[in-house]
Amino acid sequence: MPKKICPNTYEHEAWAAGRNVLGMDEAGRGPLAGPLSVAGVIFPIGYENPEIYDSKALSEKKREALYDTILEDALWAMVIEVREADIDHYNIYRADQLAMEEIARAAKADVILSDAMPLPDLDQKTIDLIKGDQKSISIAAASILAKVTRDRIMKAYDAIYPGYGFARNKGYGTKEHLAAIEKLGITPIHRRSFAPVMYHQTKLDLF
Repeated sequence: MPKKICPNTYEHEAWAAGRNVLGMDEAGRGPLAGPLSVAGVIFPIGYENPEIYDSKALSEKKREALYDTILEDALWAMVIEVREADIDHYNIYRADQLAMEEIARAAKADVILSDAMPLPDLDQKTIDLIKGDQKSISIAAASILAKVTRDRIMKAYDAIYPGYGFARNKGYGTKEHLAAIEKLGITPIHRRSFAPVMYHQTKLDLF
């Protein structure tokens, strides 16, 4: 099976005009616990690295290695951790969107590519790509930074809140995690607006 490589069509078009490109992606929209990690990356014009691809398609070892490569090679990079309280306040979609807007304004790039997130409030040219982390090296790199950053945070939380399996499930609603919520209750890093957590809290409030 041939190796999957980002075609970088949108980068090539922008770079040919001398315009730099910011790619953005997030990790952690679905979990019941932990922050949302949102990242942005700008590579030098003409940059290529066939190893950089959708973080979900890479092994943990490969992601960790590429994390360092991306930070070394990027012209600019930024990662934002969106707290659980902000996720509950805004909802996960809006919290993600606001973080991307913050990164985009800090980056001051000519062209902005996001992984399926419309960003209508920005002044720059923005393109939201379905499966952008498989089409754009900039988005793919952002997906790797976001994923590695969040995974490291969840491993650290595993030591602080033992019994939930955060090092393994990264806060997703696995069978193990849901059983732990029933047995141990919810922690300060659980997203209270997410259905299983909300249901558990509501059930407790009834007694």
